[in-house]
Amino acid sequence: MDMPLNRFKQALQQGRLQLGLFLGLGNSISAEVLASCGYDYLLIDAEHAVNDVRSVQAQLQAMAAYPVQCLVRPPNHDPALIKQLLSAGAQTLLVPMVDTATQAAALVSAMRYPPKGFRGVGTALERSARWNAVPDYFSKVENNTCLIVQIESQIGLSNLEAIAQVDGVDGIFIGPADLAASLGYLGQPGHPEVKAAIAQAITRIVACGKSAGVFSSDPTLVPGYCDNGARFLALGADTSVLRSAAIALLNSVKPDAAKTGAAY
Repeated sequence: MDMPLNRFKQALQQGRLQLGLFLGLGNSISAEVLASCGYDYLLIDAEHAVNDVRSVQAQLQAMAAYPVQCLVRPPNHDPALIKQLLSAGAQTLLVPMVDTATQAAALVSAMRYPPKGFRGVGTALERSARWNAVPDYFSKVENNTCLIVQIESQIGLSNLEAIAQVDGVDGIFIGPADLAASLGYLGQPGHPEVKAAIAQAITRIVACGKSAGVFSSDPTLVPGYCDNGARFLALGADTSVLRSAAIALLNSVKPDAAKTGAAY
């Protein structure tokens, strides 16, 4: 049995644009529905959504039959949790709240086996190795493991070049909401100063030779981010897509229904 190729990592290395969506519903059926929609990647969020290792693995299994690439965002930097998520089959982790190169280096070590890191070895129990069904697993795993670090603070911005220079960091993702709060604009990710800081950060990341990404639920901002050099963008979340579609559907019929006296 072959190891699944990390096509997301390959796309970043080749500079190909990747468009994705965050998954917060914690449901394997909705994840599978979205896996059929044509996104390049879907990211299972365990930071803000109610996902745990079991729900993450169930969604990875549900999406495995589709060409979409699956990323996971853990809630923190816990090496034990990172080990579990990798064991469950996650190949790309997007880790939040990275402020320093020291933190980034520790995350790289948590994702690599000795002697390059300290990831524990237990492949007979792990979906990542297909329970030892993948031949030469240890010679293939590093090339198919991808680390994206998320910068979302003033401190992170000030250390951006140092973070980008850490070997094993494949890309840097900018989180506008927390960055806005850190810059003094809580709840205003679209503030001009925040947008300017994001644009500058993307340019700096690209100048360091690393792939840059950003969350952008406003489609009008995407072309500008791409012009700055961003190569992977999250266009929203399943929760917001569901809510927006439900409201739009209701509003499309509610005025006419009201005229006929229909009750809601």
